[in-house]
Amino acid sequence: MTHQKRLGEWGEAEARRYLETQAYVFIERNFRVPEGEIDLVMQDGDIVVFVEVKARTSNKFGAPEESVSKVKRQRLQRAAWAFLQEHEMLDSSWRIDVVAIEASPNRTIRRLDHYPGAFDIDLNSL
Repeated sequence: MTHQKRLGEWGEAEARRYLETQAYVFIERNFRVPEGEIDLVMQDGDIVVFVEVKARTSNKFGAPEESVSKVKRQRLQRAAWAFLQEHEMLDSSWRIDVVAIEASPNRTIRRLDHYPGAFDIDLNSL
């Protein structure tokens, strides 16, 4: 397993742990469809939350949250829509959050920021 993959899995576990302390309920991890992948699917009250987790040990290429490009946002939206269709939840309220984690090389969290509703959903692009 590559360093990046291990860091990603660690970041997802830390994000899930953090969100659960905020009363989010875990639904699914690593939901994959051809349109894209959702790192975490959580429930915040009656809202289905699709979570993109970005973890980094260096800011050499910018802050973790800065790496969620327009193309990545579109893929997340399509994957979220596919999840809702597959689980017959099209009438559910939903949003996409980003959890950004900066960690030391030994994986001590230096910063964890949660961005609920990180970007506007463009249903016309689905």
